[in-house]
Amino acid sequence: MNDWHSWAAIVVFVGAYALIISEKIHRVAVALGGAGLMLAIGATDDISAFYSEESGIDWNVIFLLMGMMMIVGVLKKTGMFEYLAIWAVKRARAKPFRVMAMLVVITAVASALLDNVTTVLLVVPVTLLVCERLALPSSPFLIAEVMASNIGGTATLVGDPPNIIIASRAGLTFNDFVVHLAPIAAVLVVVLLVLCRVMFRKSFVYDEDRAAEIMALEEREAIKDSRLLVQGLIVLALVVAGFVLHPVFHYAPSVVALLGAGLLVAASAVETHEVLAEVEWPTLAFFAGLFVMIGGLIDTGVVGQVSHQLAGLIGGNELAGSLTLLGGSAVLSGVVDNIPYVATMAPITADLVHDMGGAGDHVMWWALALGADLGGNATAIGASANVVVLGIAERNRRPISFWEFTKYGLIVTATTVAISLVYVWLRYFALS
Repeated sequence: MNDWHSWAAIVVFVGAYALIISEKIHRVAVALGGAGLMLAIGATDDISAFYSEESGIDWNVIFLLMGMMMIVGVLKKTGMFEYLAIWAVKRARAKPFRVMAMLVVITAVASALLDNVTTVLLVVPVTLLVCERLALPSSPFLIAEVMASNIGGTATLVGDPPNIIIASRAGLTFNDFVVHLAPIAAVLVVVLLVLCRVMFRKSFVYDEDRAAEIMALEEREAIKDSRLLVQGLIVLALVVAGFVLHPVFHYAPSVVALLGAGLLVAASAVETHEVLAEVEWPTLAFFAGLFVMIGGLIDTGVVGQVSHQLAGLIGGNELAGSLTLLGGSAVLSGVVDNIPYVATMAPITADLVHDMGGAGDHVMWWALALGADLGGNATAIGASANVVVLGIAERNRRPISFWEFTKYGLIVTATTVAISLVYVWLRYFALS
């Protein structure tokens, strides 16, 4: 990193990160400003920023979000989320922690079957309505759900974008992920519920009057447009099938989401401008700026240098290497979005696996996946789902600050990563 571009890129990224943390300037303005500076100093260029798979804007993420936001926008008009909110509260007898536990488990399971970003787009509107009905603060519920989405997404190949990168590079299948990562993900969801019971205990205030009002409601009356609801659910089912059948048809999730959104808008009577108004454009702009800033670090060799230093620490010891890779990935994924981080580390991990004789149990790959996926919970910008939820919360005038999210995220990440370290040691070394 002797090139001045590398140090300039570090200064821009650290400065932007500090401003995002301070919240003195809106994070979208900071991300776009930082992206502009990266281009201005030559840390990256327009070709890399807009067209490079390794260091440019991840258009698959952008258009996946856009397509799913459009579908969710149509479904909101049907009253489906009000129906689900009333149903969930009634099943939990309006007890706040029971409601949170139900939503956390649903989010974790759905994130394993879909992907965590799609899941939070569907669950968050329900959560906001539940909290409004029960007069509860929404931030503890939203924070718990986004962390559940990142943990649940760890369990399968399609659950978290980094897993798709790892599967492609390592030649792993959907079943490989289920066998190796689903067990620990299930344990960590239970751990998350215990942590939530302690961290958010002051928020679980039971209001008998509001509970009685909701218990008296008939959820079916919340449905405003049955025909549109049927159309929306059919399209959503097709989109979900497209996600699950990715290994068969090889359509990228972004393509599936856009096809679904286009089909729903064309088939329904909803005005196009109404659907587009539901898209979280500031969130998409934030992602674009963040990708360009991280691309500057990649193009100047900063991320690669850090990754190679990590590889140097690992050496030829598979146990030490696996634990170091897991812990180091968790730390770095909390600062740098886990998608570009895994894209950078994947070839380095492949070399490490090769040098260690092939590592038939793929322990190094599981360590990378666990570290990157769980580390995304550490900060408000550590994973795509985090940014999406914060954007929706802000739009609904229930903002969650960087530090409010991060103070809980650090606790959850430290706990889940520590348990994962023990899991890797026991399963692949102590008991193998």
